[in-house]
Amino acid sequence: MDLRRADERYPGGDEAAGIASRHAFSFGPHYDPDNLRFGALIACNEERLAPGSGFDEHPHSHTEIVTWVVEGELTHRDSTGHETVVRAGDVQRLSSAVGVRHVERNDGAVPLTFVQMWLAPLDPGGDPAYEIVRGIADSTPYAVPEAGAMLHVRRLAAGERTAVPDGAYVYVHVVRGEVRLDTEKLGPGDAARITDAEGVDAVAVTPAEVLVWEMAAQS
Repeated sequence: MDLRRADERYPGGDEAAGIASRHAFSFGPHYDPDNLRFGALIACNEERLAPGSGFDEHPHSHTEIVTWVVEGELTHRDSTGHETVVRAGDVQRLSSAVGVRHVERNDGAVPLTFVQMWLAPLDPGGDPAYEIVRGIADSTPYAVPEAGAMLHVRRLAAGERTAVPDGAYVYVHVVRGEVRLDTEKLGPGDAARITDAEGVDAVAVTPAEVLVWEMAAQS
């Protein structure tokens, strides 16, 4: 188990423009050849957007982009014609495939916080695709077969225990609250990278929300 603390994330964004980013993996000017990916996961970005701020239109390709809103509302527009508002509890996925452009903004009156995770597809190419699942239920897995990955969302009461999936690669990201993995305590923004996970449990120290990626071995 490899623990990565919130304060170890690489800072990014443009705070003068109302954008604060924290990157878990090598990103932009923060190049770290030893931290390029874990399993299929190549980015786990915590983003905070002030009202009226956002990311102007920019391109992506050969990436599965999954977004989880923590607080506020995210306005998404892309070059395939989708325009949606993503709220807390929704799972949004943009398959950029051979190429797509999108805009992400906080058009609301309150601050927006979201976690955006990028996964490398098993086979690059194909056509861009978009999906949103509204109000995903607790413990309902969300499959990203293009990346050989499954997202598990857990909202835990204090003292509640949940099994971490067994798998070649498992990534645990704490959105809010505190949880204990084996003997280690994790707080908001902390993450654990578990290789060959087997028989690992997470216990909520306080009410908590946790995102868990279960990923197959990459060829």
